[in-house]
Amino acid sequence: MTMEFKELDVRPILRDGGEPFEEIMKAVAGLQEGQGLRLLAPFRPQPLFRVMDSKGFDHDVVELEGGHFEVRFTPRMEEAVAVSENAISPALWPEPAVQLDLSDLPPPEPMQQILAAAEGLEAGKVIFAVLSREPIFLFPELTRRGHQWVGNYDQGGTAYRIMIRVGSGGRNA
Repeated sequence: MTMEFKELDVRPILRDGGEPFEEIMKAVAGLQEGQGLRLLAPFRPQPLFRVMDSKGFDHDVVELEGGHFEVRFTPRMEEAVAVSENAISPALWPEPAVQLDLSDLPPPEPMQQILAAAEGLEAGKVIFAVLSREPIFLFPELTRRGHQWVGNYDQGGTAYRIMIRVGSGGRNA
């Protein structure tokens, strides 16, 4: 799918002694979902990069003839995160005690290794694993055993990342 861009040329505003920030923010507010902003400026608008980053935009800069710049601000796609129904405050979980790269293993080996790792850990410990696909059969088994989990695909969509907080099914529970 090709990204559609709304264009804003701030060079005339600056040439006339004006400040373009308000016009830029109006343009950003008027963007449709999934639409980017193509900004034309007589200089590299470095301070704007942080502002746009905080609004969820990445940027690409191209220097044009005469020292002018084209900056394409593209909205970051939000990563869909799957969360178990019993997950409590995943953002507050401790750092993973175990990290597993299982991306080269065929099913059911990743599931077996994750469950074995969970059985060997104390309740509250966290496992981080990278898999080649979404582990749809693992999710209900983790929940059945009292473990919490959150997971999503990486930004490129090539690997599935999952964090599991060991529950009462782990050692010394």
